[in-house]
Amino acid sequence: MGYRRDLWELASSTNGVVTVTQAEDAGVPAVEVRKLAARGALRAHGNGVYTHRDIPTTRFTQPATAVTLAGEGGFLHRESVLDLLDLGQFNPRRIRVGTRRRVRRTIPDWMELEYRPDIADTDLTAFDAIPTTTVRRALEDMKHRLPPDRWDSLVAQALRRDLIRDGDFTMPTGTSA
Repeated sequence: MGYRRDLWELASSTNGVVTVTQAEDAGVPAVEVRKLAARGALRAHGNGVYTHRDIPTTRFTQPATAVTLAGEGGFLHRESVLDLLDLGQFNPRRIRVGTRRRVRRTIPDWMELEYRPDIADTDLTAFDAIPTTTVRRALEDMKHRLPPDRWDSLVAQALRRDLIRDGDFTMPTGTSA
């Protein structure tokens, strides 16, 4: 159980997701990763990305997988960040992943990859080891995609949960957080 256990330990800190590169860095040869996948211990998602079947799937597993499939520098953005944090009621059909570099690879239908060179380093963070834009940036990106009352409600909820600071957005007169 040596390599399988090594990969379990690695995947347990990354929402069940492991890459061939991470495995090799941990001393597990790529050929062994592929063997474990063939034996059913890992589920292959493509591009050297796997999930460990012995790690329970959570609501963070698919977003973590999506960001990893995007490759170096991938991050959740827009409503995918808000959904990850259970902010508002979103049930996106696809997980939105942004990247500041061009990516040409096959991605699953449940994921949408978008080139976002406009995202600054200060707009990036991570929640539960998943790279994302900040809540402030996700709300900013959603402002013109939502009805004003729904956006105001999201801002108020984010303020109550200390996900953004007072002054990040101005609330309409008569609205309290």
